[in-house]
Amino acid sequence: MKDIELSVQDIKDLMVTMYKNKISGFKLDQGNFHLELEGCRTEQVAVTAVASASAAAVAPQEEECPDYEGTLVCSPIVGTFYTAPAPGKEPFVKVGSQVKKGDTLFIIESMKLMNEVPAEQDGVVTQILVENAQGVEYGQPILCLE
Repeated sequence: MKDIELSVQDIKDLMVTMYKNKISGFKLDQGNFHLELEGCRTEQVAVTAVASASAAAVAPQEEECPDYEGTLVCSPIVGTFYTAPAPGKEPFVKVGSQVKKGDTLFIIESMKLMNEVPAEQDGVVTQILVENAQGVEYGQPILCLE
């Protein structure tokens, strides 16, 4: 059986594909290689990877995920969170903002690319959990919609 070798970028690409296709989980077990990815869910956020010394391993910051009401919107990628399209501009949303499906909620800058994150449903922003220009991890809770 051939050893599996995944780079950190390969695993990040898997994470992005999972998010874009709304895949809630992925498991790969082969020999001494074990990779398990779980997408953003309101009750738990987890991404773990365990492998032999020859394979890459990735794990985001471990944080307690308090109970949230409504729908939790998580970061689809690792990067820097921005509330507005440019410095000095109005934020896309604030607490209390009404949003429609498809409205931009925030931007995550990753590798010099600005990735707009749209609302997947209509709702009202009840909490913003991250400060502007703060670094975020894949799957990290960003805001809540009710």
